[in-house]
Amino acid sequence: MREEIQALRANRTWTLVPLHPSMNVVGSRWVYKIKRRSDGSIERYKARLVARGFTQQEGIDYSETFSPVIKQVTVRLVFSVAVSCDWKIH
Repeated sequence: MREEIQALRANRTWTLVPLHPSMNVVGSRWVYKIKRRSDGSIERYKARLVARGFTQQEGIDYSETFSPVIKQVTVRLVFSVAVSCDWKIH
């Protein structure tokens, strides 16, 4: 859990703002998972902090969404396809 909180802070996942009486506070919950190897032994423990966003109402609590998450593998795939097709970036 400590590593997850540190990662969220390092990535500036959220911004703390003063609570206004008309604001709907979004709760959160820790989700735990055990990653196992193919033989069934424990590889590692994972913890994720998940926002309970279903309590929000569009137009009241938020106006748009944005998720700046991309996997490194996806970036490499796009670059390799671009290189193999000899695409030019203008």
